[in-house]
Amino acid sequence: MLMTRILVAEDEPHILLLIQRKLENAGYRVTTATNGNDALDLALRERHDLLLLDILMPGREGLEICKEVKDVYGESAPPVIIISALGQQIDVEAGISAGADDYIIKPFSPRALLERVEAALYR
Repeated sequence: MLMTRILVAEDEPHILLLIQRKLENAGYRVTTATNGNDALDLALRERHDLLLLDILMPGREGLEICKEVKDVYGESAPPVIIISALGQQIDVEAGISAGADDYIIKPFSPRALLERVEAALYR
């Protein structure tokens, strides 16, 4: 059986490690990127089942990556969950407008994150 592949783009090392450990412990195969340019390259070069994108990162922002991936893959694009400290309603609306399937505001519960990941993967 193929493992579900998740790309996590997050520039804060402690948050990236927390997310990576939580997902790997749940049985997911995790690829990480610490800047937007690497994240976009990985998202377009390798097929992932889900993308978790921070908005504010060096290089490209998560919303830009989300739009690009959704444009390139169209209907077959993987679900995208934005994870951001930007928690105003306008920020959430911008994420959904960019094509995100869900938006998680930092700080977040690791258990809630896993629940939202599973909801996005298995809906």
